[in-house]
Amino acid sequence: QVQLAESGGDSVQAGQSLNLACTVSGFTFSAFCLAWFRQAPGKGRDWVATINTEGRTSYVDSVKGRFTIYRDNAKSTLYLQMNSLNSEDTAMYYCARNLISGCPGPYNTQDKYWGRGTQVTVSS
Repeated sequence: QVQLAESGGDSVQAGQSLNLACTVSGFTFSAFCLAWFRQAPGKGRDWVATINTEGRTSYVDSVKGRFTIYRDNAKSTLYLQMNSLNSEDTAMYYCARNLISGCPGPYNTQDKYWGRGTQVTVSS
């Protein structure tokens, strides 16, 4: 079965960094486009970043220059390096894969596989 598991979330102060990881099982990691989403309390689940099978990336404007999404196909692991964190980054962070094909993103309507999330809390 398809499973994704996030890790690396923590409580940090503004300006600090975190590196999130998402390990996967149940599918060929290198064959799928993957993404990170986040959900703040009382908010919807928002897209953060995507990386396709060739390593091309895209980001929501609010994290450009601060976050880096990357993948290690040999380890079947997706990462999100988060630098210069601020309070607006506080959220539960999820990794995701589309059920069938294509890249998860802000306007992709295809259902997704989700991990259980990892909490990032940034205090000022």
